[in-house]
Amino acid sequence: MAKRKTTQVDSDDLDNASDCGVTGSNVEAGPSSSKKQRGTATNAKKGKGKKKALNQSTDEWPEYFKSLFKIYKSFNTVLAFCSSRKHLAVTFPTVRSSVEAILKQPLQLNKVAEIKTILPDLLRFAYILQDDLRVNDASPEKGRADPGFERFMQGNSDEQGSARENEHVLVLDFVSHTAGKTSDSQAFQLPPALTPAQVTKLIERRNERFVEAVNELINATPSGEDPVQVLQAAARDHVPINPTAVDVLDEQGPQTIPNSNERASIEELIEDIKLSNLYRDQIVDRRIFPAKEARLGQVSQPLSDAIMDALRQSRKITEFYIHQSRAIDAIRQGKHVIVSTSTASGKSVIYQVPVLNFLEESHESTAIFIYPTKALAQDQRIALEQLLWSCEGLTDIQVANYDGDTSKDARLGIRESASVIFTNFDMLHMSILPHEEQWRKFFRNLKLVAVDELHYYTGVFGSHVAYIIRRLRRLCAAVGNTKVTFVSCSATIANPGRHMRDIFGVEDVEVITDDGAPSGRKDFLIWNPPFNDPLDPRNGRRSPMSEATRLMRFLMKRGVRCILFCKIRKICEQAMKMLRTDLTGEGRIDILDRVKAYRGGYSREDRRKIEQDAFSGNLLGIVATNALELGVDIGVLDAVIMLGYPFGLASLRQQAGRAGRRSRDALAVLVAETFALDQYYVQNPNELHDRAIDELFVDLDSKIILEAHLHCAAFEMPLSAADVSYFGPSMIDICNAQLKKDEDNWYHPNPKFLPFPSQHVSIRGIQEETYCVIDVTRMDRPKLLEEIEFHRALFETYEGAVFIHQGESYLVNDVSHNSKTANLIKTNVNWVTKPREFSDVDAVQTRRIREIKGSPHRAYYGQIDLKTIIFGYYKIREGTILDKVDMETLPFERTTTGFWIDVPRSVLEFFSAKRLNPAEAIHAAEHAFLNQFPLQADVRTECKVAIKEYKTEQSSRQRPARLIFYDSAGTQGSIAAKAFDHVSDILYAAFEAIESCACEDGCAKCIISSYCKENNEVASKLGAQVLLRGVLGLPIDADAIPEQEDGSFTVTIVEAQTVRAVEGVEVELYIDGP
Repeated sequence: MAKRKTTQVDSDDLDNASDCGVTGSNVEAGPSSSKKQRGTATNAKKGKGKKKALNQSTDEWPEYFKSLFKIYKSFNTVLAFCSSRKHLAVTFPTVRSSVEAILKQPLQLNKVAEIKTILPDLLRFAYILQDDLRVNDASPEKGRADPGFERFMQGNSDEQGSARENEHVLVLDFVSHTAGKTSDSQAFQLPPALTPAQVTKLIERRNERFVEAVNELINATPSGEDPVQVLQAAARDHVPINPTAVDVLDEQGPQTIPNSNERASIEELIEDIKLSNLYRDQIVDRRIFPAKEARLGQVSQPLSDAIMDALRQSRKITEFYIHQSRAIDAIRQGKHVIVSTSTASGKSVIYQVPVLNFLEESHESTAIFIYPTKALAQDQRIALEQLLWSCEGLTDIQVANYDGDTSKDARLGIRESASVIFTNFDMLHMSILPHEEQWRKFFRNLKLVAVDELHYYTGVFGSHVAYIIRRLRRLCAAVGNTKVTFVSCSATIANPGRHMRDIFGVEDVEVITDDGAPSGRKDFLIWNPPFNDPLDPRNGRRSPMSEATRLMRFLMKRGVRCILFCKIRKICEQAMKMLRTDLTGEGRIDILDRVKAYRGGYSREDRRKIEQDAFSGNLLGIVATNALELGVDIGVLDAVIMLGYPFGLASLRQQAGRAGRRSRDALAVLVAETFALDQYYVQNPNELHDRAIDELFVDLDSKIILEAHLHCAAFEMPLSAADVSYFGPSMIDICNAQLKKDEDNWYHPNPKFLPFPSQHVSIRGIQEETYCVIDVTRMDRPKLLEEIEFHRALFETYEGAVFIHQGESYLVNDVSHNSKTANLIKTNVNWVTKPREFSDVDAVQTRRIREIKGSPHRAYYGQIDLKTIIFGYYKIREGTILDKVDMETLPFERTTTGFWIDVPRSVLEFFSAKRLNPAEAIHAAEHAFLNQFPLQADVRTECKVAIKEYKTEQSSRQRPARLIFYDSAGTQGSIAAKAFDHVSDILYAAFEAIESCACEDGCAKCIISSYCKENNEVASKLGAQVLLRGVLGLPIDADAIPEQEDGSFTVTIVEAQTVRAVEGVEVELYIDGP
């Protein structure tokens, strides 16, 4: 494939501008047909009219602005010429020489800075790394053994690879913006090939924008002040600083970061933001949550002096909040307890204090503390150790982490001597319960089991956890211990008591939701990125990532400790890279040294180091995924910035709660993306604060999950009919059908799952192989960067990909699927790569057919094949495709189960007649269905991709017209089957949600899904309405639906063909009622 090569603009090219008719602000068209010539003449008349209007609007300007306009028009002409030649980056020295040739006078740096001040969002005038101008030099060529990656190597030492050592160049260019139906993050476009007429129009439009901006400045200048002096004063902030020019930085004087304890108040900081160049009316909603005073309570039975002294010495606790005292009392009365209160409300004290009580009564007492992450378990172990070391009489008590990182040698000592273990459900399932004979003494003395972050356990994973808890209770009872107390803590959730009863299988639960913890004032802002050009919305909005990182830089410079939450790992790294680039460009290496990214995939050592640096206060900023959403103690945070609406309200409130964790005033900011869901909350901010959090669900009716744990339980101790009390009434039928029954009516696991059935049951879904990502920049000292799952490696570590780690770019040199390694070379590039791929979700075999209530149509359940093919990748800079590279890879294939509903032919014909897009209708209807299904997080659908559905050319890949839903491959949950069993009721609920929703184009209440991996970009509420009416057999009023004006689209949907069924399948009739 022919590669598009991008090079630094050469001054000789710019000197040739006059040869192409580029003079002043005009571009002459070459010879053409008479029709085109007439069009050009007409345009020329219009152009003269516009020029006259411009002259009239500038006549009253001060001479200084007229002179500045002349300079602007000159480099506008030069840069427009560069655009027509597809040059993607231009340096100031080469632009300057051509501008000076036009002006016949020197181009001064401060004049360009003044123009940048007038058009701050449209002009880029800054230093960038010289390597950022390269595009194709390092691309591997087909058939070439050596792809030449050494040209991007940063040197043979870490110092040479640092940001301080890299050479920077000054760039002057207009910021490119793309517009269209798709979002900024998805709408990747090739650089425009501009005709001479288009170049002329571009120049004129930019000139008009300058005139408008100057008029705005003059009109906004207060009476008695000189607009020229106002401009010159503001322009000082826009003079670019070369990060490598240390002497320049020194001339500006020391730049110190205020101590976080001495920072300004959040109220003052928000006012500073509004007065800064950063602000363009982005704050569309502001809520102030006032500070709350602590509400204290007394425990009914006084604690020992030793325990109170330990709390005072290690935690500075002298009194309990009301929720703490109530929980401690309930536990001492033998009740099971769930505490659902705000983040950082001191929930861990609730189960730590009773454990100290139990240990004072008997050193033989034991406890299990269970956490969703190893980092959280490590934190809590250290906290309990400090308590014990301060508690007279308990200093010899041993506690330990027992997880996958615990060595085999250490495990024996922990079983024999530890009184409290900190673990997770994976270890309980795979290691502790299967070896129950080694834990019998521990189980016999077990007093308390505490499960932190209970809201984390929901859906398929929560269903597995529920049966693991039941297996634990059963083994404790077998050794004579029926008095174990179960305690759980959670962020604020709907119906916490029901969720605890479902998870633990216990009934006597004390629910505590009255939060007595104090909290500082919190300001919550919704921040909508402004238009790139307020007078021309067609240019779209500023990048949400750019907005989030600019805001974060602003706050960190003022001593505000921030965390920036990103939804996925890739966005996290790109945001860190943007911070690295911008802070380097500003010469703020002092801040950059105190910012880190944190996400899954990093090595355990790296994660612990980042956590320690954050807790100690060494870090000023963290860019993280939801890996830090849970309660890992990273010290005081002043501000949380959320880049895009997270995956649900519960997640948003959990993230926002990470700021102000120690009663200080705090700031939470939701930076809205351009996607439909984010913009819905921009328009309806009350729902973020007033809407109830959805209830959590576990599926205790899943026979597949139950059977898996019955094999495990039978291995731990043979099952009998009495165990129905733990596993429910379905147990006997499953045991008779799937387990092995002996002559004494005991059930044993099926021999095919021996020697350890738990190894065949993955509670988190399929366990993928991992690839080692290795930095081989220095061949003599390779470094393991991280380990990533196979499906991530497939999309992130193909040869030629740009892989980002801690905001630094690496090029993938080679990948070995045999050794499962990817070798990377550190580099400096300012593009990213995106796979060119497609995924097919195909129904291949029908195993069940179900009637849809009141409809002649049917729903089908069976085998679904998933296939993903990566056939190349794009190089992308600022939303623009720089290059397309082809690749040949093997397809990634897997099999799962699910169900589908074919769109009736009559509905497709109606779509065609009314010019409704069937892809939009199908996608929206799928979301509407899932929005009415409580376990939607564990069900997938074939989300429609905007870049494919809105292509202008005909697509060679067409998909069948059907709604399709499936289980994630390897989850073993069969949640899709549960949805299929209730398909009629869910379809009607989806239809009624759309029909009753007052929104115009779709919202979170009807067709917009927070789980859509394609950001809900392909969707039509009207189309979904029509489709669901057709599927349900309801009448469609054709006269009420006009032909759509914007009805031109590429046909990507064809009528679905019947999927072959296994022999003997009969239609399951709809039965009304429970």
